[in-house]
Amino acid sequence: MEMINEDHNIHITSKKRLSLALFINYFVHGMVLVILMQNMLSLAHSWSTSIAVVSYVISGIGIGRLIAYPITGILSDRLNRKTFVLIGMILYIIFLSAMPFASNIVFAYILAILAGVGNSALDAGTYTTLVEINNGSGKSTVLIKAFMSAGDFILPLLVFFLDSRHLWFGISFMLPAIILILNLVNILSIKFPDIQQINDGMEMISSSISKVKKIFATIGLLVYGYTSMALMLIFTQWITLYGLKVLHLSAITSHFLLSLYSIGSITGVLVISFILKQKSCEELLVVILNLTALLALVVINLATTPLVVEAASLVFGFSAAGGVMQTGLTIFMKLFPKHRGAITGIFYFFGSIASLTVPLVTGFLSTKGIGLAFNFSILISLISSVFVILVMMIMKSNKE
Repeated sequence: MEMINEDHNIHITSKKRLSLALFINYFVHGMVLVILMQNMLSLAHSWSTSIAVVSYVISGIGIGRLIAYPITGILSDRLNRKTFVLIGMILYIIFLSAMPFASNIVFAYILAILAGVGNSALDAGTYTTLVEINNGSGKSTVLIKAFMSAGDFILPLLVFFLDSRHLWFGISFMLPAIILILNLVNILSIKFPDIQQINDGMEMISSSISKVKKIFATIGLLVYGYTSMALMLIFTQWITLYGLKVLHLSAITSHFLLSLYSIGSITGVLVISFILKQKSCEELLVVILNLTALLALVVINLATTPLVVEAASLVFGFSAAGGVMQTGLTIFMKLFPKHRGAITGIFYFFGSIASLTVPLVTGFLSTKGIGLAFNFSILISLISSVFVILVMMIMKSNKE
């Protein structure tokens, strides 16, 4: 009996250590998401070019994701999760270590593409692992969003600190690189779960769903991969201008709306993670949160006082950016337990398409009016809600 308890404790300890190591990667990932934008002036000066060119280099990350997501997802199922976590970390380390020393745009763009590939490799190895060590539950994948939010909150403060003291901007790249190097050493000694063993236990859920229902559920979840990302992008890009130009709020109030969105996002992560820890109810939760996000957007559109807009922005952050996208991915993995890596890749591939197309569409709409650009989110949210309700009905009919 003592031997069994000892083995169980070792398993629990290893699981917690692995989870923490994966979360640390996404703390750095949160920094990587904003590091080029936060250092645009310094990079432009270093390359003797304009901010517009730096913005062009940033697009390389999106290109890298689009190229790599389908490939890394499929290969992570055939090889192993740990390999792709390590690949993602190594590519991020190369990106962070080399970018401050990049002397020309071509080299910088190649590094940005490598970062996009690293992002896809990290996702393919991490989301799948967290679901597998929690017996199919998505409670841990939601926490990824919390660590990302912490990273993209701290990085701008670090950049400001370095700039205010006239220190080298490259330190903001070196510090996250050092964190990753230390975590790489840590992860090398951690054992990842056996993929096949976990899949055997989950296959019954997938096999009980008819082929036709599975096709419709797949279409719904692919659409959701696009719409869930599109909603966050539209809100973060346009809410400040919408507050200023359409709602005629003060500058400080308009900027505060984005802060409230972030607070709502972090709160949502904690609440959703707690709920999923108590009960596996991903399908119902995603529907409720999508309908809540839709309601929040309608309230913002109809609001006549700043307080109402602020409250709705907080609610929208909670419901649309509190880990609901990650929860949708968990539902998708339930359908194809033997292909979790491939599913992660294709799900975020559609999210990457949103990151490329949404700025183009909303940019065009903004020429007709800022209100039109922002309220495009209501249409996206409506489409998102319809498709997640479809998915919930399919999954619910299967359980009955």
